[in-house]
Amino acid sequence: MIGREPKHPDPGAAILGVNWNLILDMIDPLYVASGFGVGVLVGMTGVGGGSLMTPLLILLFGIHPTTAVGTDLLYAAATKTGGSFVHGWARSIHWPAVLRLASGSIPASILTLVAMSQLDLNGESERSLVNLVLCFALLLTAISLIFRKTILDRYRQRLEKLDDVTTARATVVVGVALGVLVSISSVGAGAVGVTALLLLYPRLPMASIVGSDIAHAVPLTLVAGIGHWAMGAIDWPLMGVLLIGSVPGIVIGSYCAVRVPEKVLRVALASVLIVVAAKLASGELNLSPEGMMAFARSAAH
Repeated sequence: MIGREPKHPDPGAAILGVNWNLILDMIDPLYVASGFGVGVLVGMTGVGGGSLMTPLLILLFGIHPTTAVGTDLLYAAATKTGGSFVHGWARSIHWPAVLRLASGSIPASILTLVAMSQLDLNGESERSLVNLVLCFALLLTAISLIFRKTILDRYRQRLEKLDDVTTARATVVVGVALGVLVSISSVGAGAVGVTALLLLYPRLPMASIVGSDIAHAVPLTLVAGIGHWAMGAIDWPLMGVLLIGSVPGIVIGSYCAVRVPEKVLRVALASVLIVVAAKLASGELNLSPEGMMAFARSAAH
């Protein structure tokens, strides 16, 4: 159950075996609006919803970090599947890069989820771990957005000289890092993945970079989401309500993207992510010395 408690349903409202009063009462307008807002921003910036939706669920709605991450992973898998089909139809996916990323990220995701389940952390320790990794992932995403051009200008020529074998190995390593980061925080497959692909595959057109990043995000978020589901960290009604708002939001955001300067969007979004990361790190969500000590004690045992 999400949002407010449902009203007493009218038994006569059941049609085709479905109690529509109960379902409609679960559709909290705030969740729909949040899904819509995040969808618009994702459509305008191309940055994955994890860096936007997960902090929103934690900070605004008080969802437990682990549940927010797990729900957002499957939410991302659902939303990015459509984008992957579009890019596939347009032949703007570089499949060798996708397969190399996935060969690193999928095993890393599985091992990370197994490790999380075996640590047997208590509620506060688990919350602290997720918040800590989430802060790091948000800051990394913000850096990727603000300094992408600087990073590319500095390292692109050097990386262009890499041979195919070295590029392939580096792509697998990037996949491993993304697998760990996304599985714990649901953040990283968007801006960080795009920046890494731009560095490793400088000759690919931007459409292929974005398409490859989206295509890789689908299996990664799906596997990680299923892992969180197995650990009981998915809120299915919440995910459904978020999708109601996000699907039209992404369409509208994509339409508006050409009308707003890209640099303005990237800087504005990065600023928001830095503020959110600072809010998380400040102890708003039990990321306190006591919480970190509790995590350390649990991990030691």
